Amino acid sequence: MTKQKRAIALGNFDGLHLGHMAVINCAKQTQGMSPAVLLLEPRPARAVKSALLTDGAKQSLLEQDGVEVIKADFSKIKEYEPERFFDELIIGRLNCGAVCCGFNYRFGKNASGDAQLLARLCKKANIGFNISPAVDFEGEPISSTRIRRALENGEIEAANAMLGRPFGYSLVVVHGDEMGRRLGCPTINQLFPSELTVPKYGVYASQAFVDGAWRRSVTNIGCRPSFGGGEQRSETHIIGYSGDLYGKEVEICLLKYKRAERKFESLEELKQQLTIDRI
Repeated sequence: MTKQKRAIALGNFDGLHLGHMAVINCAKQTQGMSPAVLLLEPRPARAVKSALLTDGAKQSLLEQDGVEVIKADFSKIKEYEPERFFDELIIGRLNCGAVCCGFNYRFGKNASGDAQLLARLCKKANIGFNISPAVDFEGEPISSTRIRRALENGEIEAANAMLGRPFGYSLVVVHGDEMGRRLGCPTINQLFPSELTVPKYGVYASQAFVDGAWRRSVTNIGCRPSFGGGEQRSETHIIGYSGDLYGKEVEICLLKYKRAERKFESLEELKQQLTIDRI
């Protein structure tokens, strides 16, 4: 029996935002074919910026969406001219019956191939081709760059609108100094991986996925200036929850920017502000 052909979604997909999902949904909607996404790892230098997702989170979201994840070693194919990339990888290895890409897709050595060339190659190979137009937000195309800028400016609601889901991260809980506990506001500490975009320092309304349920929470992102500073981290108070989460991976989603991070002159002043933040 012949193996089912794949509809391959091509792109960087560094954030799985609404623009990326339009391309992936195109592959999912291709009749009679199995949807798949091709990811190049490690990411091409032109695409290595602050990530909006860890690689593990990206794969998990795609698999939950019913999309096969296919990985190719970029170091082995980065010198391929566009035609060779298409012939040897897309046609030769992936059993491709259709290709989907975005309007600004680039491929091949030095990103010298574009969507128009890809369309001609697909026509020549007698396979399907679909190009997804830009998806706009507030009159401009959604892009990872726009989302990163929104996050860095504390515009979390705009970032979430462009992502099509709340910006979040699932990271291991590490030990802190337990100052929050002593102030009556225990927190979980999580350290950001170097590749992940860190949102604007400050306090956010958030939610945490703990024990199989989403719980209301408040998250501080920053370097803790009231305690002498330090490495940037996420500190989350899960409202109404008590339990040992050390060493566990907890997912945090940011919903609204509440205030900037600042240094407090006394522990009592900080304690009063923490009470306000929980409202």
